[in-house]
Amino acid sequence: MKATSSPSKTSVIALGVTGSIAAYKAADLTSRLVKAGVEVHVIMTAAAQKLVCPHTFLTLSRQPVITDLWNVPDWRPGHVELAHQAQLLVIAPATANCLAKMAHGIADDALSTCYLAHRGPVMVAPAMNPNMWMHPAVQENCDILRKRGVLFVGPETGHVACGQDGAGRMAAPEDIYHAVLQALEMERA
Repeated sequence: MKATSSPSKTSVIALGVTGSIAAYKAADLTSRLVKAGVEVHVIMTAAAQKLVCPHTFLTLSRQPVITDLWNVPDWRPGHVELAHQAQLLVIAPATANCLAKMAHGIADDALSTCYLAHRGPVMVAPAMNPNMWMHPAVQENCDILRKRGVLFVGPETGHVACGQDGAGRMAAPEDIYHAVLQALEMERA
């Protein structure tokens, strides 16, 4: 899934980071995208902030990081403003909780409200325990999202942090990076 060229410097994405141990991989993804000239704006859930510091994404993206609904510097809600600016919303890692909120329209944090306000393409990179990934509720939520046009990158099969092997491991940052560039190219075409 390699894009043929880098997107223009005006490409803007919103990158949602949720509370999976794979959240550290989102830092690599952010770095790759910024180097390719993409303007990356990160939204972190409260659970993600327990695993990776927002300052990491501030430094890598060179953009303010949205961490909640209520701490905004001016009158415009940052998550809604970003939903309108972003050409693509990417959620990597996307936990079972995040996928369920997306499938059922639950908007109780900055990321889930950004998702509902965003009108462009959405891409998710699921990351969770293999038993969670295979649970019928998670699979039904993914089916709902696929029917709505949400793009999925992964998950991969392999060893996960809890010590199990199976499907549920987040796709490699490089694979997500190439999928993002390809989606941005399609948006510009």
